Order: sequence, then structure tokens, then C-alpha cells
Amino acid sequence: MTILLKNKHTLQVNDFYFRCCIGKKGISVNKKEGDKKTPKGTFKIEHLYYRKDRINEPITKLKCLEIKKNMAWCDDIKYPKKYNKLIKISKKANHEILKRRDYKYDLLIPIKYNFNNPVVGLGSCIFIHLTKNYQPTNGCIGLKKKDFLIMLKLIKKNTKIKIF
Repeated sequence: MTILLKNKHTLQVNDFYFRCCIGKKGISVNKKEGDKKTPKGTFKIEHLYYRKDRINEPITKLKCLEIKKNMAWCDDIKYPKKYNKLIKISKKANHEILKRRDYKYDLLIPIKYNFNNPVVGLGSCIFIHLTKNYQPTNGCIGLKKKDFLIMLKLIKKNTKIKIF
């Protein structure tokens, strides 16, 4: 199965079409760290990370991991061994904290862009996460919670996402 990002406002999963939002500066084949662009291509997806304190474990065939308060995703180009990987919160390396005060990461799936043997500077922290208002992201794909939960019932661990 493949999730299709049809355009900057439409995500398709099987016969379901969901409104979404993407990076503020659109889609690019030349993604760079911090450029606010969503990467173009076909990518595998990772596990589902979720906030157990806010959401019951969703119905999905994906492996579900509870977001803990010390979890972060490294986006620091000065730390190549940790770059674009799940890490424990560190005072040294810049990172995206996964247990946020807002709702955006209550449900999140990392997109395996620049994932295995990541090239520092090509972009990190590309997620499918929640949105309430469809405001542009920093390169991720945002879905409303009700649509995210429907998508989770349809996809499985070998699902890919095609962004074009």
C-alpha cells in the first residue's frame, strides 16, 4: 500500500482523501535542513509514536511507541552520529522534543526520508503529525486527528508514502 500526497492539500489512502498541509515552501527534490520544504520521493514509514497521557493506543497495524518525556529527534548538523535519529533529550545537540505542550505530536509517524545512513544537512524530523488549522509546516505533513486515526486503520508497517 502507498499513501499518496496528491498535492499540497490532499493525502490519499486507498479510496480515502484527506485534507492536509505540508511545508511552508512546498515540495522539493533538493531538501535541506531548515528549508521548510517537504521532500519529494517515495519513502517507507516508521512506527507510530503517541501520547498515552492524551490518547488511547490507536487501532493500527503499525508498532506503537509511547512518547516519553525524554524523547527527542535530532536535527543538529553538528552531531552526525545522532542526526535524524530518535535520541534522549540532550543539552548538547539541537532536537525536536516529542512530548510537546501543544497537540501536534500527540500522534506522529516519522517518514523515512534521509533515514538509513542519513546525510547531515539533507533534512531531518520529517513526520506525519497532527494539525488543527492546516497552517503550513516546517516540512512535515499535517492531518486532522480524526483523519489521522482513519489513516492508521488502513496502513501497515510496509506502507510507503509517495510525495510528488
